[in-house]
Amino acid sequence: MEKENVPQHDGNLSKKNLKELVYATDENGNYTTALSTGWEPKAIALSNAIDDIKERAEEAKLKVQNGELSPICYFMELNKMDLSILAGYVEMWKWRVKRHFKPSVFAKLNDKTLQKYADAFDISLAELKNFKTD
Repeated sequence: MEKENVPQHDGNLSKKNLKELVYATDENGNYTTALSTGWEPKAIALSNAIDDIKERAEEAKLKVQNGELSPICYFMELNKMDLSILAGYVEMWKWRVKRHFKPSVFAKLNDKTLQKYADAFDISLAELKNFKTD
């Protein structure tokens, strides 16, 4: 793609005054870099991904309200994490983190363990322990 033809679509990146670095060719045919605010297919894909994340967070919130899941699962979804990423942040095995999704297990966790989760989610311990779904 030629440098002057780098896409500048009004999408999610441009609304936040963000640009991404892309490679393009200059007038001599040499590779160089250029800034782009994105292009329509990428904007659509990004928008769909964000909608999917919001939907999963809402589903997790409902399951916390119904007593099916602990707040850990909700905050994981809200922070765009998956089980592997969260396990890495809290330095625990995935199976152990998944076990903490159970409300009965969550209720028995000590403050030291809960603080690891609170730090990973960048919230206070009180916010995690006293999570309200309203």
